[in-house]
Amino acid sequence: MILVMTFFSLAIAAAAADFVPEDISFTAACDGTTQQYVRVLPVDFDAKVPHDVLIALHGHGSDRWQYVLSDTGSCPAARETAKKHEMIYIAPDYRAKTSWMGPKAEADLVQIIAMLKEQYTIHRVILCGGSMGGSSVLTFAVLHPDLVDGVISMNGTANHVEYANFQDAIRESFGGTKEEVPEEYRQRSAEFFPERLTMPVAITAGGQDTSVPSDSVLRLAKELEKLGREVFVIFHEDGGHSTTDEDAARAMEWVLERAKP
Repeated sequence: MILVMTFFSLAIAAAAADFVPEDISFTAACDGTTQQYVRVLPVDFDAKVPHDVLIALHGHGSDRWQYVLSDTGSCPAARETAKKHEMIYIAPDYRAKTSWMGPKAEADLVQIIAMLKEQYTIHRVILCGGSMGGSSVLTFAVLHPDLVDGVISMNGTANHVEYANFQDAIRESFGGTKEEVPEEYRQRSAEFFPERLTMPVAITAGGQDTSVPSDSVLRLAKELEKLGREVFVIFHEDGGHSTTDEDAARAMEWVLERAKP
């Protein structure tokens, strides 16, 4: 029994050693505030060797630790994918907890990617996220397609013009209401700019999702198919506002197999 317990303890310690989060602070170039992201480097990391980066964007009401600590939804799949492929794993606050990829959150992520490229030899940059994060990865990809090599959007929206939930948070993030800053809502809606999504895009969605309805991302997927783009959709008609660990892993592997730097 002692030998078994000792082996089990060593196994837990070894697993923990494979995933060591570091909380990083930086000064945001856009407004001089202190912002944070969590970084996890691969085991036996060599900064001179090219590595892929997986950036995981949290959901509404959460912060950078969701995709680092949570054992629910798509969070474990993101961590396991990063470990399996020896990727640099990044979980930004991006103006938590009501981010929604407004101008400041966008500027922070641009800055983080630039800092990573200054520090390391980066091969590909892959974005993933769920709910608010699933919406934000699409927004960021259409605004900065030159910075993104693959996108996994889980239970997100592609149309902020029609989206009706969490409007107080989105108003704060975008700098006004739909009536006050209509162009801000439009330019952050991926559905209006499918031609900018030149990278592989994986989408997961549920037909019974009332928190972030799936209509807009399904329409976006059809437009991407018409354009001949690489798009992968996992849709469950009876699904709600969540993506299983298995579906998240499938979506991430699909993008990694096709993404080009």
